[in-house]
Formats: sequence, C-alpha cells, structure tokens
Amino acid sequence: MLIFLGLLYGTPYVSDAQRITYSRPEQDDDYRNTEFEIIGKVGEHIEVFKNNRDHYAISVYNQDMELEKRVPLTFLPRKLINVDFIPYDDHFQMIYQFQRNNLVYCYGVSLNEDATFTDPPVLIDSSEVGSYEVKTKIYSVQHSDDKSQVMIYKINRDKKYNNIFYTFLLDARLQLQNNSRVVIPLENKRNFLSNFLLTNDGNFAFVKLSPAGSGDNISEAQLVVKAPTVDSFEVHDLDLKGKYLDEIKLKADNMNKKIFLASFYYLQRRGNVEGLYAGEYNWDQHQFEGLKFITFSDELKMNARVQVSQNSAFNNYFIRNLVVRNDGGFLLTAESYYSSSRYQPWDRWGYLSSPWGYSAYSYPYYYSPYSPWYYSPYYWDNNRGTTYHYDYVAILSYDGSGKLQWSNFIPKEQTADDNASFLSYKMVNIGNELLFTYNELFRRSYLLTAVSVTPDGKLGKLPTLRSLDRGYAWMPRFGVQVSARQVVIPCIYRNYICFAKIDF
Repeated sequence: MLIFLGLLYGTPYVSDAQRITYSRPEQDDDYRNTEFEIIGKVGEHIEVFKNNRDHYAISVYNQDMELEKRVPLTFLPRKLINVDFIPYDDHFQMIYQFQRNNLVYCYGVSLNEDATFTDPPVLIDSSEVGSYEVKTKIYSVQHSDDKSQVMIYKINRDKKYNNIFYTFLLDARLQLQNNSRVVIPLENKRNFLSNFLLTNDGNFAFVKLSPAGSGDNISEAQLVVKAPTVDSFEVHDLDLKGKYLDEIKLKADNMNKKIFLASFYYLQRRGNVEGLYAGEYNWDQHQFEGLKFITFSDELKMNARVQVSQNSAFNNYFIRNLVVRNDGGFLLTAESYYSSSRYQPWDRWGYLSSPWGYSAYSYPYYYSPYSPWYYSPYYWDNNRGTTYHYDYVAILSYDGSGKLQWSNFIPKEQTADDNASFLSYKMVNIGNELLFTYNELFRRSYLLTAVSVTPDGKLGKLPTLRSLDRGYAWMPRFGVQVSARQVVIPCIYRNYICFAKIDF
C-alpha cells in the first residue's frame, strides 16, 4: 500500500485557483496515537513536530511536501508537559517544559531548518512543585508579531488571590533582555486574566476581568500593560457604562504603537448581544483612544440570523479574528457556534468558562487561554453525546471612527457528532484579499471550499477541491499560514496523518 500511496502523495493537484501538494503519510503517524504541531516554514522547508507515545521528532518537508528527513529529538525527556515553537527565516525556537522529581524545568533551544542544534539548550527557569505529577503547563509563551521579542512567564497565586508574575523577555536568539517579578491583586476568586500579547517593542499586555456572577458576563474590565524594562504593571479601567462584555480580544497595532481591543457587549446580564465595544490603547500616551459602543443595526442582525430571532441573532457568534488596518479601521470575523448534548443544554457563558472552550476562564486555566500545544482528535475535541454546530461566518469592516463600512456573511452550515475536528474554517490573509477555507458537506462527502473576500467586502467562491475524492479528510481550522500565499493544512488519509500545502 505504501508504494501506491507514494504515487498519490507528493503529486500536486492544480486548479484555476490553487495548487495543492500532499505529503505522504509516515508509517508511524497513526492519527489515534500521534500528536503534532505545524511549526511553519523555515528556509525552504516545512517543519512539523510529532509526538508518538512520548517519542518526539521533527519531520522536515521540502516545497513538494516530500519528506527529506525525520529527526528524532533524543535530547528531550520522555514526557513533556508542554512545548511551544516560534519559526524564523533561518531557524526556529523550541520552548519546552518537563518535570524531574519535585522541579519543573523550562528550557529553550534554537534549531536550524534541518532540525539540528545551532546552540545547546538554555535553561530559562525552574519551579518547585512538590511531589505531585504536574499535568498542565506552568510556563506560557508569547511572541511579538515580528518575532523579535519573546516573553516566557509563569503566574503563581497566593492565599490572598494576588497573582505573582515571573517574566523573562528574550530576543530571537533566546538571549535574556529582562526578567521581572511583578504582583497584581485579584479581588475575589472570580477575577481572571486573559488574552495575553506582546508588542514589537516588548510591551506585555493582557486583560483583567470580573464577571457579574458565576458563569456570567463581564461587568468590570481592565487593561494591564507592562513596559519591557519596568518591574510594574500599568492598570487601566475600561468604562463599561453599566453594560456587560463578552470575552475581550486584543490585537497589537505595532505601526501606530497601539493595542486594539474588541468585545461583544450586552445591556444586561445574560442578555442579547447588542453590538461591539471597541477602541485602542496608545502605549506611548498611556491612554485609551476612541473606545465606544457600536450598536448592530436591525438589518445586520437580520443578515446574521441562523434559525434564531432577530434580537438574538449574534448570541451564538464568537469573535475569531481581528485585522487592524493602517488607516485606523479594523476588520472583524465572528463565527456562529453552539453545541447540543443529551447531558446538558447549550450555555454560552458556561462554554466561555470551560477549559474546553476556545478560551478558558476557569481555574487552573484562569490566567491563559487554553490551547493544546498539539492536535489530536482524541485529546480534546472528542465528546460522546455532543453535536457540534459551526455555521455562518460574519465579516464586518469598520472605519477609524467606528462606522460600519460593509458587512458580509459566509453562509456555511456544519454539523458533526462527537468530534468537531473537521469543522470551522481557516482564514488566510494574502494581502489583496482574505481567503476562508472550510469543509462543505455534499452528498455525504466533504468538499474543501475556499471563499475570497475583497477589500470592499465582495465574496467570491474559488473552484472547489473535492477533498475526499482520494480519501482525504481535511482539518482546516488547524492549518497554519506559512508564508504570504501558502497555508499547510493537516489531513487524515486511511487513519494516517498527512499534510497538504496550498499555494494560492
């Protein structure tokens, strides 16, 4: 069989819209036992990290998605707690943590495009954890958009609910630039920290949120900022004017030295989504600019409806992407999502406060959005008795004053029982337009569909690839954009994991 597969894989599929090249599945990559992360493009190679029952390796693919080598990472301990990757043009960083006896160690190492050392691993920090086995990560990693700055941090919480930050600011070669110990108080158990980011200047920012009640909307919010060489936080209150917020998304606007933030807002606890709360924070001026509540019109709500009333049209939407434009405007995408279960009814706020949601508000993930460092369909996205629904995608474009310039909706409707791995979408920004790739059910088969969105909001459907014609099952939302017009998307072929590179 593997000889036959070799004739199929490594052969590009070419259409009028895209060129698709498949990798050949490796014999060890049974998708039930293999966890992976697409690292990205390094030099002229595509790098993929794989973990097969605590045996770790980097698969190095060329531009034709042919496997050039599989490099075992024999220097790693048998059981990692977590690993993060940051790709560069000529190397990639690997930040990993593991437990040995009563200590958790965090190391960093740089590897070149052949997945070999450029320098020996560097110890970044260690933490005493006692005699119990640590199963969740202690250290989190953020990097700036230009990857010149890397922040590694851990948070301890004391008995008075103070959060004690230990931060390590590194450069692209893992050289330490600054380390700090900073304390931020949490007034009660329900307070939490979320949506961390790092700017190109090394500013570390996140939001501190307080829900109105257990599993409720946000009634109080603050933006917290730490300058790169200052051992203290600036805390800025958001004026909510008695309204309530959803999860707050942050995006660095490095060109203008601002942090953009956006959230859905409500007029009352557990009410209907009324519109957007959006604006910017200028980190040079240390103040907010243009924060405002932007109400959704009745026409917009009508267009957003998916089997619900007009007033509740946006209640199942979650903000997925923020694109900040150079002219001061912004573009936002949101996806309609909900699940149904025979065990419990759907609850948006319960979903947001669950570690299995897109972002977690609950301890022990209170300080960081929960995101598995690898993908495995049997690890986190497999719930028996649950039906997942991923429907319309809203695309909203606003000018610098907060006025809606245009809106459009991708009318997809996706449903799956127990496993949502093949649902949702991947957005690819190719500069002159945005591309949305997702699976579309057609006669019991999935069609990989690509929809383009122009700068003035016009939708165009690219020629469809029949993604299962040769047995492929695509997982678009786990794809990674590796260059200006390339995206790598994981697939499953006959229970093996492989990867498809699409050139748009």
